[in-house]
Amino acid sequence: MRKVKILFPALACIFLLTGCGLHPDKEEVRKKPAGVVIEEKDGIPYFHFRDVEENEYEAVLLESVPRCIYDFDKMITDENSGFKAYTDEEHGVTSRMGIDVSEFQGEDIDWKQVKDSGIEFVFIRVGYRAYGEGGELVLDAMFDQNVQGALEAGMDVGVYFFSQAVSAAEVIEEAEFVLDHIRPYEISGPVVYDTEEISWDEARTDENTDQEFTNFCKIFCDTLEYEGYDTMIYANMKWMAFTLDMEELKEYDFWYADYHELPQCPYDYKVWQYSETGSVPGIQGNVDLDIWFQEDDEK
Repeated sequence: MRKVKILFPALACIFLLTGCGLHPDKEEVRKKPAGVVIEEKDGIPYFHFRDVEENEYEAVLLESVPRCIYDFDKMITDENSGFKAYTDEEHGVTSRMGIDVSEFQGEDIDWKQVKDSGIEFVFIRVGYRAYGEGGELVLDAMFDQNVQGALEAGMDVGVYFFSQAVSAAEVIEEAEFVLDHIRPYEISGPVVYDTEEISWDEARTDENTDQEFTNFCKIFCDTLEYEGYDTMIYANMKWMAFTLDMEELKEYDFWYADYHELPQCPYDYKVWQYSETGSVPGIQGNVDLDIWFQEDDEK
């Protein structure tokens, strides 16, 4: 696994031929997580999933990539807030509740109220590269205000950057842009690299190869880690199954986006973004909801 910090500990996952377990001294094999549909064809394992538009997909299950370890029978959802919590006492895994925000959440976030509602961490957008031909780097209009407010409220803060890089040089430029803006702050959480398909318009990354997208993840994360920051890669299941080379990225932590009732990812991830229509006291309008899975002995 990549290096970890006290505030945002990563899970240690030991990949076995028969599954993925949390403790090497236990002979039991963790069951396949609910929500993951796996079948075998001609000796090759496949898994099935649906995207946000309910289109169905099938992808080869990469057996060398560490598996998801979570037993979602142990997940509970608060009926009033919609917040999820996870407790697996047997394996010492619990969770923290978080959100991610950008300028789209407006200027009037009451961070104390957010924290008092039970939100423990936040990922704040630093900025983005425009997906048009020019590809300008843009600072999120609310970045500084959001970071200052969250830190003053006593929240743990990570950040993310939306990339549209088309070369290694542009990825390094993005990493340096992020570093310039986060160095003044106590960023205890990871710096997240967010690269996605632009399905509603033409994008400057349309000609990027899968290998380039994979390499760009590594370049960004390694650049930030060299500067002492923890990192993470943001992706949905379609991006993980068909674009990124997960075998090359198995040492990196993932923030997984899936708005179905149960996550469909068979691979290891640290954070599940489970809603884009959450409601949190102190924030007007919708906000993304996230749950962070953590081992007790790493807190």
